[in-house]
Amino acid sequence: MPTLMPKESEIERKWFVIDADGQVLGRLATRVASILRGKHKRTFAPHLDVGDHVVVVNAGKIHLTGRKRTDKMYRWHTKYLGGLREVSAGDMIAAHPERVIEWAVQGMLPKTRLGRAMAKKLKVYRGAEHPHQAQQPTPLAIGEIR
Repeated sequence: MPTLMPKESEIERKWFVIDADGQVLGRLATRVASILRGKHKRTFAPHLDVGDHVVVVNAGKIHLTGRKRTDKMYRWHTKYLGGLREVSAGDMIAAHPERVIEWAVQGMLPKTRLGRAMAKKLKVYRGAEHPHQAQQPTPLAIGEIR
């Protein structure tokens, strides 16, 4: 049986909505990264972007296990002298819950141009509302895609 090699014009992209209310951050991020890469499709190829679009709502209600809210730190540098910034996960979720999910998913995607293209198909929103109703996204429970 020959290997399927889809052309760019043959790639079908769907839209999914995932509710992050009460979901564990790491488990949610692995499922979302898998959908963005297209690993759930028969036509998956590691060198092509065959993944679907994902809209994550209720990012502010994400759950962290253990003592991660206080112990896990997000660090970045502003590129200025003494510009190392450090924020706990609890403070980051309170201020920017979208970034927590985006950074967790981006860490699970390839660190190449292809990975950056896949990350652009992720849309994260703090509340339950999102502006992508015109794409008719399908609601998706976390356990449905493996």
